Amino acid sequence: MQSTTRDPEVTNKKYDYGLIVVSLVVVAATIVGLTVSPEQGSAIANRAFAAITYVFGTPTLVFALASFAFLLWLAFSKYGDIRLGQEGPDFSTKSWVGMILTAGLGSATVYWAFLEWAYYYQTPGLGVAARSDDAYAWSLAYNFFHWGLSAWSLYCIAVLPIAYHLYVRKHSGFRLSSVVAAITGIRQRGPLGKLVDLIFIFTCIGGLSVTLGLSIPLLSEGVAGVFGWQNSFMIDLAIVALISVSFSLSSYLGIEKGVRRVTNFNSILAILFLVALFVLGPSKFIVDNSVNALGIMLQNFVTMSLWTSPIQGSDFPESWTIFYWLYWITYTPFMGVFVARISRGRRVKEVIINMLVSGSLGCWVFFGVLENYSMDAHLHGLVDVVGEMAASSGNVAILQVLGTLPMASLFVLFFVVLSMLFLISTLDSASYTLAVTASRELRNGQDPSASHRLFWCLMVVVVPMAMIFVDAPLNTIKTAAIMTAVPLSAILLLMCYGMVRWMREDYGLHSREQILVEARAPVTPALATRSATL
Repeated sequence: MQSTTRDPEVTNKKYDYGLIVVSLVVVAATIVGLTVSPEQGSAIANRAFAAITYVFGTPTLVFALASFAFLLWLAFSKYGDIRLGQEGPDFSTKSWVGMILTAGLGSATVYWAFLEWAYYYQTPGLGVAARSDDAYAWSLAYNFFHWGLSAWSLYCIAVLPIAYHLYVRKHSGFRLSSVVAAITGIRQRGPLGKLVDLIFIFTCIGGLSVTLGLSIPLLSEGVAGVFGWQNSFMIDLAIVALISVSFSLSSYLGIEKGVRRVTNFNSILAILFLVALFVLGPSKFIVDNSVNALGIMLQNFVTMSLWTSPIQGSDFPESWTIFYWLYWITYTPFMGVFVARISRGRRVKEVIINMLVSGSLGCWVFFGVLENYSMDAHLHGLVDVVGEMAASSGNVAILQVLGTLPMASLFVLFFVVLSMLFLISTLDSASYTLAVTASRELRNGQDPSASHRLFWCLMVVVVPMAMIFVDAPLNTIKTAAIMTAVPLSAILLLMCYGMVRWMREDYGLHSREQILVEARAPVTPALATRSATL
């Protein structure tokens, strides 16, 4: 029989009410301020973002590339063979990979997967002429770059210190503040510890607000088009209600019974959707252009990573690469907590290789099929994607691209369901990590209480919908959330430093062979048995 302390259904009902109240007050004050003075708030946020990218832009580029280099070193060093806990993995490899991919991609990915090439085509990087043949080629290469190795490296450097803190050092607490406290000796419940957790909650809700603000109108447009209805706020509410019930039920059931099953189903539908578009679409163009883009990206990886355009003065690095890295960094605490929770029993190099290789390949296949299908429709005059984006909206352009498929209404409905599942997976993971952050002293293997998870399920929907209802400027919310990426970068650096220090203290005198022997030691039978059934 499984130990009570290891049972993921065991709950800890000690809520951090102070953190919850302060976090919601800060978020509410931000919404009210932006609603009352949207133009002034937008101007302040834009000036602040411009200042941040001017001062911290180059360090951000270096930080992303250095994160990738650090993970390569760690994976191939002896420390890469350290097992994160002596128990067997909690999930099968298929479920583990699926949960990481769906949590990392999110529903907004479906939007960008059809349209991102069109933005780069009009404003390409590295001095490439706009709207040229080279711009087409580089647009997909930059798409692969921004959703590839460096991006997943930023996620991974948040996962490993949390996982090591929990499963090797056996410290309690999934919070970022608990890791920082264990490294520095500060009081987790002191002002600095609370500030770390407050930054996490604010950036998480801010990022989810943008995701919902981008996804819900697209889903409403698709549903209205399929059934011939007039698009309205009521359709928005109906979709939000359906999504809320679905992911709240999934969250209530927990990771094993809820989140895992949703992500498995989501992965199957995503594969079916990609296969259908590949078979019915320009298959050879999809393969050729994807391989070409991958070659351009890999050949120019370092140049793209460090390009600051000091002579030409292009704003591409600030508008795209630096912006993207900061945006990915805002999601690192959320991904760090969630992926650490599902990675017990894995070796360090397993986590690194899975996140960098599986994560990047998953994005490249997903974007490769959808981006190339959209680009081919534009090249052959079936849909003026660039013109439609300028004249109406990206949502309309996506639906017109899907309209070129046979049985278009069926594919639009399939697309809507897939997007909803991506959104449910993202909200599932987010509500779980928010509940973890606002719980006191969760121990290894414990989950927040079901009622606490449901509370955050409600919050991650109500707050973004309130922003949509009052027409709060979502781009400003996004900018405000991204500005917290700078202090988060410092926290990530500190966490990585602490993890390396711990590894040297714990395994510095061990040979690689000794670490491998320890990693291959028999796992806890109960967990190993349970893992095989998941």
